[in-house]
Amino acid sequence: MQQSSPEENNIRGPQFCINDHIDIVVEVLKRLDGPSLGVAACVCRLWCSVARNDSLWEHLCFRHVSYPPPSSVRPVVVALGGYKRLYMVCVRPVLSRLSDSDLVRRVWTRDEVQLSLSLFCVDYYERRLGGGEASASSSLMFLCNPVNV
Repeated sequence: MQQSSPEENNIRGPQFCINDHIDIVVEVLKRLDGPSLGVAACVCRLWCSVARNDSLWEHLCFRHVSYPPPSSVRPVVVALGGYKRLYMVCVRPVLSRLSDSDLVRRVWTRDEVQLSLSLFCVDYYERRLGGGEASASSSLMFLCNPVNV
């Protein structure tokens, strides 16, 4: 393996490092789906701290919504555990049951968003009254199994 001389490095120009531009990292991570965002958090400490940002998860939760959520939604979601928790408890199970073609053209209605937020609140209160994380929320177990209608 041949080492390049300092003169050759100067001829190539300055090196670009994406980690020097956090705004670009945020824009890249904003375009990922949930599982990919989790994998990206394992790249390095910087990406892990950026992936913990609740605004990324907020964008991920409302990506399939045709209208921006009302401003009153944010404080409620944050008080109940944040947008990452909303994604994991309510949005991800629904998205995992849709096919890829449904995901591309699917836009959630206002009622579907309200239902998702309501289920998120139910999960929070069941965990709070039922003894914490260890007890599974019985009301939301139907999201994990296919249902024949």
